[in-house]
Amino acid sequence: MAVSVQRTLWDGVIEMTKSAQERGGDPVLWTIQLSSALSAAGVPIPSTELAELLVSQICWSNNVPIAWKFLEKALMMKIVPPMHVLALLSVSVIPSRRFHPAAYRLYMELLKRHGFLFASQSNCPNYEKIMKSIDEVLHLSQIFSLPTSEPGLLIVEFAFSIVWRLLDASLDDEGLLELTPEKKSRWLTGTQDMEIDSHDSFNEKRTGRHEGLCKINTVMAVEIIGEFFKHKVTSRILYLARQNMRSHWACFIQHLRLLTEHSSALRSSKDITPEALLQLTSDTREVLSRKCKTSSQKQFHAVMASGSLASSSGQCHGTSRSSLWLPFDLFLEDTMDGSQVTATSAVEVLTGLAKALQAVNQTTWQDTFLGLWIAALRLVQRERDPSEGPVPRLDTCLCLLLSVTTLAIFDIIGEEEAALNNEAECTTNCQRKEKHVSGKRRRDLVASLQQLGDFEDLLAPPVPVISVANQAAAKAMVFLSGLTVGSGSFLDGMSLNDMPVNCSGNMRHLIVEACIARSILDTSAYLWPDYVKGRINQIPRSASGQMPGWSSLIKGSPLTPPMVNALVSTPASSLAEIEKIYQIAVSGSDDEKISAAKILCGASLIRGWNIQEHTVLLITKLLSPPVPVDYSGSESHLIRYTPFLNVLLVGISSIDCIQIFSLHGVVPALAGALMPICEVFGSMVPRTLPTGEEISAHAVFSNAFTLLLKLWRFDRPPLEHVTGDVAPVGSQLTPEYLLLVRNSQLASYVNTPRDQHKSKRVSKYSSPSSTEPIFMDTFPKLKGWYRQHQECIAAILSGLKHGSPVHQIVDGLLSMMFRKVNRGSQPLTPTTSGSSNSSGPVTEDVSLQLKLPAWDILEAVPFVLDAALTAYAHGRLSPRELVTGLKDLADFLPASLATLVSYFSAEVTRGIWKPAFMNGTDWPSPAANLAIVEQQIKKILAGTGVDVPSLAVGGSAPATLPFPLAVLVSLTITYKLDRTTEHLLFLIGPALISLAAGCPWPCFPIMASLWAQKVKRWSDFLVFSASRTVFHHNSDVVHQLLRSCFTSTLGLNSSPISSNGGIGALLGHGFGSHFSGGISPVAPGILYLRVHRSVRNVMFMTEEIVVLLMRSVKEIVSCGLPTEKIDKLKTAKYGMRYGQVSLSAAMLRVKIAATLGASLVWISGGLSLVQSLIKETLPSWFISDHKLELDGGDSGGMVAMLRGYALAYFAVLSGTFAWGMDSSSPASMRRKKVIGTHLDFLASALDGKISLGSDRATWRAYVSGFVSLVVGCTPMWLREIDVDILKRVGKGLVQWNEEELALALLGVSGMGAMGAAAELIIESEF
Repeated sequence: MAVSVQRTLWDGVIEMTKSAQERGGDPVLWTIQLSSALSAAGVPIPSTELAELLVSQICWSNNVPIAWKFLEKALMMKIVPPMHVLALLSVSVIPSRRFHPAAYRLYMELLKRHGFLFASQSNCPNYEKIMKSIDEVLHLSQIFSLPTSEPGLLIVEFAFSIVWRLLDASLDDEGLLELTPEKKSRWLTGTQDMEIDSHDSFNEKRTGRHEGLCKINTVMAVEIIGEFFKHKVTSRILYLARQNMRSHWACFIQHLRLLTEHSSALRSSKDITPEALLQLTSDTREVLSRKCKTSSQKQFHAVMASGSLASSSGQCHGTSRSSLWLPFDLFLEDTMDGSQVTATSAVEVLTGLAKALQAVNQTTWQDTFLGLWIAALRLVQRERDPSEGPVPRLDTCLCLLLSVTTLAIFDIIGEEEAALNNEAECTTNCQRKEKHVSGKRRRDLVASLQQLGDFEDLLAPPVPVISVANQAAAKAMVFLSGLTVGSGSFLDGMSLNDMPVNCSGNMRHLIVEACIARSILDTSAYLWPDYVKGRINQIPRSASGQMPGWSSLIKGSPLTPPMVNALVSTPASSLAEIEKIYQIAVSGSDDEKISAAKILCGASLIRGWNIQEHTVLLITKLLSPPVPVDYSGSESHLIRYTPFLNVLLVGISSIDCIQIFSLHGVVPALAGALMPICEVFGSMVPRTLPTGEEISAHAVFSNAFTLLLKLWRFDRPPLEHVTGDVAPVGSQLTPEYLLLVRNSQLASYVNTPRDQHKSKRVSKYSSPSSTEPIFMDTFPKLKGWYRQHQECIAAILSGLKHGSPVHQIVDGLLSMMFRKVNRGSQPLTPTTSGSSNSSGPVTEDVSLQLKLPAWDILEAVPFVLDAALTAYAHGRLSPRELVTGLKDLADFLPASLATLVSYFSAEVTRGIWKPAFMNGTDWPSPAANLAIVEQQIKKILAGTGVDVPSLAVGGSAPATLPFPLAVLVSLTITYKLDRTTEHLLFLIGPALISLAAGCPWPCFPIMASLWAQKVKRWSDFLVFSASRTVFHHNSDVVHQLLRSCFTSTLGLNSSPISSNGGIGALLGHGFGSHFSGGISPVAPGILYLRVHRSVRNVMFMTEEIVVLLMRSVKEIVSCGLPTEKIDKLKTAKYGMRYGQVSLSAAMLRVKIAATLGASLVWISGGLSLVQSLIKETLPSWFISDHKLELDGGDSGGMVAMLRGYALAYFAVLSGTFAWGMDSSSPASMRRKKVIGTHLDFLASALDGKISLGSDRATWRAYVSGFVSLVVGCTPMWLREIDVDILKRVGKGLVQWNEEELALALLGVSGMGAMGAAAELIIESEF
């Protein structure tokens, strides 16, 4: 019945329309009558059914002018929905435009009048029904493959489809559609796409007027396309399509470029040019602005986008824009801490850091690269004349500059070029797919290196590398001279003293060579102005008598002893050279393999900066040799490689080698290679081969085991056993964690295709020996020792059974250690209770008794130590005898040092021993230089304002140390400083430092005094280490140190502030008594970077840094002025300036303060501390009342506003450091939850659901600043967030009249927010 009524209604509409047309009725009157009839019938207006009826009549049974007039009046009177009418006309008129050019012209006229007015249409009561009808007509959801039909999404699709239809129709009209990759349009744009009534249109097509109208229509269509991109509303709607429908947009732009290149209609247009159309559709055109409306907010964006180094000085004194790059300096300096071994590559961290700073500072890559080079060069300059100590630093600095930094830039450039090459491969017009596409970042690298030549002070090479820098300059001279002799053989064969010109090289020459070696620069760099001075016109005669070198090896010369010595002392310069040595190490004779191992672990590892990343991987792979094809023994095949493996283990055991492996992220793989060696050789009984050669299983095991322990910092106690004022962080790296990372890396290697650019830098031999995961259960002996190690720390050992195998080993070890004592008294053998009762004289030969596997001996060591300490407690051993016995044990099995250190560390924490009196009789005395150490510590800390507790012991009482610590200190002093014991001191040294730092003051200074007496040249290093412990025992001095970091960086200690501060004030320019005037105060930043790992309450650091940041903002604005004068900054009379302080200058300094704060949070606590900051600290801060805490001041003015901007920059930058800009970092997986929670907090506060205690100006500045930075710098973060949260934040911004910012927020937040963004565009009529 209802259907019949509806049919009658629409039949009546048709009759009414025909009647009005036949009598030439007034369209307005017809519209009024029609509207009344529809209303009387209960049809909702505007009516989609009426639109379909009218369009169906026009196309094509009633295609007459008066019918178009009626349709136009129906649109004007809003009885039909315009978008729906345009959609219906698009699918009918555009395909028939050649046969009905007048209709096409009328369609475009309607499009110009009604195609840009979305606001009125979105307010219709049946809006959703209309949009659904449009979707059904145009098949938008199907064509664009969108899962939902949200009205806002459909608006974007509608506008995009209309423009695209016009574009393809115009291409088709000019015969250009055949040039597209698809050869046709996805839309029904041509007459061949549908059947038409040829009879009605045949004669029309013949007329000349018809042809002219078609050409005019094509021009008009092109101009309408331009209008869509010019119009404020539709250009923003199309921007949403560009941002969120990438694949469709790429195809659209490809068609558009064809139009701009070949269209005669576009060239003949008077309204738009091809260049203008390209500019309107360019990716660089800013359509959605994130800038807010107030002048202060405009200043915020201007300053946030500043990071150029163009006006920076060489050392970057003062708070110039160069200080914005201080995170580079802080990270690089923190990486220099020799006590740190990390499982993450410094290359990956530095790459992420560079991307974060480039985005947040909104600078070019040229400035970013320059800032990175300068930071790395500053690091080298601080170490150019280092104080001597047990931890070499210069080689690590050079590794960071010439290898790590270069590789980070390599990855950044490669990331861009991989994307460009992938895009080129997808373009069918590309004729040579194999051709490499260079990106802008590569050109920016060239520009940064050319600009680097202006920083002469930073480029002066340290003394140890002057000859290498000169050689790099000589290489460029040889190239420019056009000599036919290869540069490699030429430089191998002569001394630089023989050069006919002065080859004065600098650090830039080494940087350029490192870049050329990795193919991110070519030899055209040698042609740069003033790169080298002079040329070589002839080869010196002395070059003919060449010494053996790498070029000789490549030519096939054998590895003679002179050749081996030369290659050990000279680093390889190319991947081919290092691969040649690797091949010899794999397939050469036994002697050649050992020689190759020595070469790999020589200069090529330490100073082979151009190939260092390959060397560490190849050495790691050699530590896991494959099973020989002809091997059939029951023992492990590793035993066959004993001499070879031992050479490798000794070669990489030094502290600088471990640092290099750590910087390149190879520690997990190295640990995985060492564990099988420890398991096998620790289970072997020392024996002699048939050839008479003794297999030193204990030596190989000790070398491998001590190296393994250095990787996971065994000396750090578990969390529950920490006492005193040491940081309760436990062991940051454990064997299980290293294996977990190693297995994860291998799984990623197998399952994830390597990036094209990264595969170019990996040696063909560096693929893992095995990709199978390994676990601690794979190594039962190692796992057993590890369990005992933890038990030893946790509790006193018990359970030694009399007569058991372990008990017998204990007997043998005690007899060996205290054989002189045992001759005249009772043996020290323990009973089952661990006491010192005798079990009888030793009758067996100790040397034969102890020919046991190393694991068995290590199992007995804790009981040996228990017996030795018990004997000392009962007076049966003197201190000297105890220390001598422990030294004998360590000499017998160096691996026992690990158990010895962990056991005595646990004894210190138990606190059951009486202190040892360091009186010079029983124990060594520090009295000779303790007073000097105290004075030097005070000098070192003078710049921080921290009071140093007195070291005076009072009266005649000598200094004391906890007894177990005194034992360890005395033991280490007995070692001679030579190559054979260096790796053992490196094992015990960090543990001793960690233990002494946790003991009461002044234990560490006493220990430093004792060691300074033994090795005077280490005095500066030891005193500096002792000064750091001042901060371990008092949280107030840590706060003072942090305050010094802020005041020194910002130059707040003096006036005018513009002439002070900066990175130089924060980190200084070197340290040591060799500088003029002796030991000088150490820069606060250096001190903090050396003590932050020992701060007990790390989570509290975020609150400290926030408070300091807020106070710094007030000091920046005031510049020492009284509070009442600050108010003048915002008056009309003084404008934005007062004296020498302007808003832009203040904002720049605020930005630097926030950068420092973010860097300190990230470096101090990493990912967990940043998450705590975003989720807990900042919300709590805004909820709390800080008026008294922040000392009042200009609460409603510039100070309050700048505090909000400072917190915004602080928060975003902290997040970028921890999570990265994209999803390439594993840490990014935690970002969604944290950022989502924080944005939900912002939305709730904007909704009024959360009451805030902070200043309103601070809150508003923070929200606008935070959202603006995230939108502009880290849009990928927003695409992970729940759309409802984003809509709530956007709604709150609109209430603040920040529609532009709200739109920018929704516009970059992905497909889910695109509909909301479109609706906001329409509602606000942007």
